Amino acid sequence: MAEVSATASPPQHLGPPGGGIGAEKPLRRNGTVGSVLVWAVVVAVLAGPWLERLFDLAAFGAWRTLLVAIVVQGVPFLLLGTVVSAAIGAFVPARVFAKALPRNPVLAVPVAGAAGVVLPGCECASVPVASSLMRRGVAPAAALTFLLAAPAVNPVVLVSTAIAFPGSPEMVAARLAASLVTAVVMGWLWIRLGREEWLRLPTGHAEQAPGAGRWGAFRRGLQHDFLHAGGFLVVGAMAAATFNVLVPPSVLEAFSDSPWLGVLVAATLAVLLSVCSEADAFVAASFTGFSPTARLAFMVVGPMVDMKLIALQSGAFGRAFAWRFCAGTFVVAVLCCVLVGGVLL
Repeated sequence: MAEVSATASPPQHLGPPGGGIGAEKPLRRNGTVGSVLVWAVVVAVLAGPWLERLFDLAAFGAWRTLLVAIVVQGVPFLLLGTVVSAAIGAFVPARVFAKALPRNPVLAVPVAGAAGVVLPGCECASVPVASSLMRRGVAPAAALTFLLAAPAVNPVVLVSTAIAFPGSPEMVAARLAASLVTAVVMGWLWIRLGREEWLRLPTGHAEQAPGAGRWGAFRRGLQHDFLHAGGFLVVGAMAAATFNVLVPPSVLEAFSDSPWLGVLVAATLAVLLSVCSEADAFVAASFTGFSPTARLAFMVVGPMVDMKLIALQSGAFGRAFAWRFCAGTFVVAVLCCVLVGGVLL
């Protein structure tokens, strides 16, 4: 694939000059979709008790509670990510990234993975930040590596893992190693096997609007990214809540005794439950019937592939990319967990 280098110029604005009516259409469309989905959550919350009494839908109450919990859990981190994304686009010159990252994308990938260690954030925040990095000319492989690493290996996640598994520093080390290796391997695989037509590169919007000023560009970028990504967060939360309600725990317990099936089931659970990376260690610690490697797989896969991320990546980079990249990440993450777990756990 013709990889975009770390020093490439940012993509040019595709709308009409001067930021006219045509330039506003994507923003308005994304804002409308995001607003509709947000209002759907509001209606579900307000009308939920009435619908439960009217139709005797006890399951709807559980679904509504889970939906709200996932959205409320994800929105602060999504807002953080969109603020960082808008700030990068409005205030950070492209030359900063050219100096910070090696020119060779193969070397830029591990540097981007290491950068994720020092930036606290959730998976909801990583997608808009990675999108903004690509708009600023960062090589897609490096931006995607950061997308995977930042929510999985940052200090907040590692501390929460140590608290959830007291007296087990090997679990913290295993999570750090498996997550970082997965992120770097996926970056290198994108360089080797990725195709330009799979990835819908994000185009400049607010930060390139002529005459808007830096603060105007920041405002427009924040509005665009938050409304666009917020709608897909709601879609992912709906899917995760539906799974939680429809699948009884007894179905999952039947697979916990098998070491190999346990790893796959725990990894699949991470995708479907969509628990925030700052809290997933406590959920994994409660899976006492699963092996340590299976619990490791839950913590490594979740921040990299879950229902929220699939929806967010589909909105930011296109469905063709999201399904391929998420499927590849799932396989690589499971293999890394088995290898690292076999050595450290």
